[in-house]
Amino acid sequence: MRRRRFLASPILLLATAALAADDYPPVVAGHAMRFPGDAGAHPAFRSEWWYITGWVHDADSKSFGVQVTFFRNRPRVAETNPSAFAPRQLLFAHAAIADPRYGKLRHDQRAARAGFGLAGAREETTDVWIDDWSLELVDDSYVAKIAARDFQFDLRFSSTQAVLPQGQQGFSRKGELPANASYYYSQPQLAVSGSVAVDGKGADVSGTAWLDHEWSSEAMAAEASGWDWTGINLNDGGALMAFRMRSHSGSALWAGGTFRGPGAASRSFEPREIRFTPHRRWRSPRTGVEYPVAMLVNLGSEEYTLEPLMNDQELDSRATTGTVYWEGAVQAFRGDREVGRGYLELTGYGKPLKL
Repeated sequence: MRRRRFLASPILLLATAALAADDYPPVVAGHAMRFPGDAGAHPAFRSEWWYITGWVHDADSKSFGVQVTFFRNRPRVAETNPSAFAPRQLLFAHAAIADPRYGKLRHDQRAARAGFGLAGAREETTDVWIDDWSLELVDDSYVAKIAARDFQFDLRFSSTQAVLPQGQQGFSRKGELPANASYYYSQPQLAVSGSVAVDGKGADVSGTAWLDHEWSSEAMAAEASGWDWTGINLNDGGALMAFRMRSHSGSALWAGGTFRGPGAASRSFEPREIRFTPHRRWRSPRTGVEYPVAMLVNLGSEEYTLEPLMNDQELDSRATTGTVYWEGAVQAFRGDREVGRGYLELTGYGKPLKL
């Protein structure tokens, strides 16, 4: 949900030198999402992200995970600042590949202020870029082009289902206060095609992915330290999403979730119907942070066991968004039977996130 925080990165510290009054628009219930307009950027809001995660396989049927994420942030820069260099909009991007043959997450990141032809995010539709990294909505497909240090993506994520608004028709509560909310929709069951190259060796791939697009001005409550989130493409064509906001003590502050069966209407769950229970933990040898990489997730009366493709899927983004988090490809089981594949996101385990 994306899910995702803009923290005290070096570029953000520069951006906060001149502060304006809090003039971010609130997130309110009743907003009617319209497309393709709402697929684009919402620059008045404080933060926004386009988040694609998926499972793909090559000709040898080797499965691995891919992540492409673009973040937009509006710093509190005074509108009266006349400088063309004032960072009124900041863009960040993360890309990763989770391949068990390598044993740990490969990832890269970018950061830039919007403008000067270096980075930007269009309002009319999804079209966001930093240098030679880009994500663009072309007809009914998202096209991602990523040239990272030791891997490259040239991928197309094609829609096969209708947009899935989260919460109350896209109004997603994140806490007891109505202000702690976001506008949020997903596109599950995206059909993946294209190519991935690692260490100069390319391969055609196919698979299934999930997109989250979320924007907000005040998503997290002051007492929240982070969140757990999962989005699963079910094998029967259905989709499920669940999240919980955690307090500094680790208890649940708020939770939400959605289930949509194949060809069926979606069902949203109340906070009391969602439960995340750590099933197995893993400690990072680099940061010392411990993550519950295997989870039991309950949505109402249904229970799913999430098992990671591999333990080491920690993403260190301190050079851009200022945080370290775990973003991992997982399999979903009901008992001993695999029922879907997706991603699990774990934030705020090393230190509390600050929005």
